[in-house]
Amino acid sequence: MDIKRSGSQPSRRQPADYFTGTVRLDPVIETPEPARVRAAAVTFEPGARTNWHTHPLGQTLIVTAGFGLAQTWGGPIRVIRPGDVVWFPPGEKHWHGAAPTTAMTHIAIQEVLDGSPVDWLEPVTDDQYSGEIAKD
Repeated sequence: MDIKRSGSQPSRRQPADYFTGTVRLDPVIETPEPARVRAAAVTFEPGARTNWHTHPLGQTLIVTAGFGLAQTWGGPIRVIRPGDVVWFPPGEKHWHGAAPTTAMTHIAIQEVLDGSPVDWLEPVTDDQYSGEIAKD
């Protein structure tokens, strides 16, 4: 058994190579091999977002606070709110982040394959981020 005490794992600001704006990651689960699940609480300041990216084994987001946006390649921008659970299948190109004026926090859960849980791609442009939001 391994217990990680609250506050024992430092928050990490995320690099500009993969994110636009201010994003903080707080580790939740980083299991040792042969297990491969990882989870983190990720907080996006208003307007902050990930680059486009994929996950080799998919990703689940559980929105815990704020107001966010998510989009798959070629699809509409979708609003995500506290309590929403979002699933991105393996290899689906997508981004997610905060709304323009409101921060957003989610728990991101994904598995590691061949040493990585994510394949980072190009930044989301301001035009892509400010695109039309789906009415749903």
